[in-house]
Parts: sequence; C-alpha cells; structure tokens
Amino acid sequence: MEKKMYRVRKTFADKLELPRDVILDLPRITVMGNSEITIENHKGIVLFQDEIIKINTAIGEITISGKNFEILFIGGNSLSLSGRFKSIAYGGNE
Repeated sequence: MEKKMYRVRKTFADKLELPRDVILDLPRITVMGNSEITIENHKGIVLFQDEIIKINTAIGEITISGKNFEILFIGGNSLSLSGRFKSIAYGGNE
C-alpha cells in the first residue's frame, strides 16, 4: 500500500510539475566543497561522532564520514554541518 501511495504522489508531482522533494518527502542535500553540507527534510540525527554522522531520512540513513564535524544550524527539518567531509553514503529503505 505504501509503495502505491508513493507512486501516486510521484505521478501527481510530475504531472503538476511540483517539486518532488517536497511532495515525496525526499531529502535535499547541498554540498559546498568538502567543508559544508546542508540537509533538508531529514528525520533526525542518529549518530554524531568526530569522524562519522548518521542522519535519518525518508529514504533511509545518510552516512557522512570525515573529521572535525560541527553543527552550524539545526532547526525544523534543516541541518547544516561543517568539517572535512570524505564521503556521503546512502542506505535505502528497501
């Protein structure tokens, strides 16, 4: 049933040319170089350590690795991080 609703919302967004990230509750990730990341539409921080961060989203956990992480801003469904980022990995809800 959940997959059917997802397909209906996706078709709805495509037909009406609405932003899919808003309609489908997808995370929007903006990366600036290797020192700042902004994630919108997240569901919370699962793990925050000096060399790894895990963030929950509608598509699963997003894992960011690197060092010297710092939260610049957190509010509502938006999160901005600074540090030296090495990789971003997506874990899906399959």
